[in-house]
Amino acid sequence: MRKNLFFGTALTLFIFCIVSCSANLEVKKRQEEASRELGEAYMAQGNYTAALREFLKAEKFYGEDRHLHNDLGLTYMAKEKLELAIGHFKKAIELSPDYGPARNNLGTAYLAKKDWNAAIVTFKALTEDILYATPHYPLSNLGWAYYNKKEYELAETYYKESLKIKPDFVIALRGLGQTYIAMEKIPEAVAILKKAVKNSPRFPEIYFDLAEAYTLSHKYKEAIHAYRKVIELDPDDPLADKAKKELRKIGGFRQL
Repeated sequence: MRKNLFFGTALTLFIFCIVSCSANLEVKKRQEEASRELGEAYMAQGNYTAALREFLKAEKFYGEDRHLHNDLGLTYMAKEKLELAIGHFKKAIELSPDYGPARNNLGTAYLAKKDWNAAIVTFKALTEDILYATPHYPLSNLGWAYYNKKEYELAETYYKESLKIKPDFVIALRGLGQTYIAMEKIPEAVAILKKAVKNSPRFPEIYFDLAEAYTLSHKYKEAIHAYRKVIELDPDDPLADKAKKELRKIGGFRQL
């Protein structure tokens, strides 16, 4: 009788502990989610310090949320703390190996670090995920990694694969144009960069690349127009100063 009473009491305590712990965990998860969502709002405003404060608070409540670690990675990357960013992206992937956004962001962090080989490994793994919704991003990123390794034919291949999926993807268009310039395929560079500026007419960097391609093809009138467009779009940017220098070289620097 006494033995049965002890067993019943122990079982009741065990069940109570499970229920209590489970309820406590749910409370912590809700607190984590609230802090994370506030941090995401700060991040959307560009206030990365306030965002980081909320994300770190959220991590204390519950540190096993893949979305939180992805957010932490993005915030650290914005603050140029690349090693910390990489660590959190890896944690997000560890928690959820099929979490594509964190894997893409990990590859992007490697690009920022100029670790081209690590970036290539990361993005190739992502391109093999047939469920990933935006494969043109990792394909274009592979193009950029190979471009920086001066493996231009591979860069061209991946940029073209990206553009097959999303023909107006301006990052891939620009990257392909830069690749053609490096390969000395100047007519192809002009054609693709003209398409890029048509799709993104407020992007001064593309006009600068187009001006370079025009200069290499000895189309100086068109080059002058493109360099002036760089200055017009953002006169205070350092790129505008570079455009002015290039204009002087080709005799197109007049009062702007």
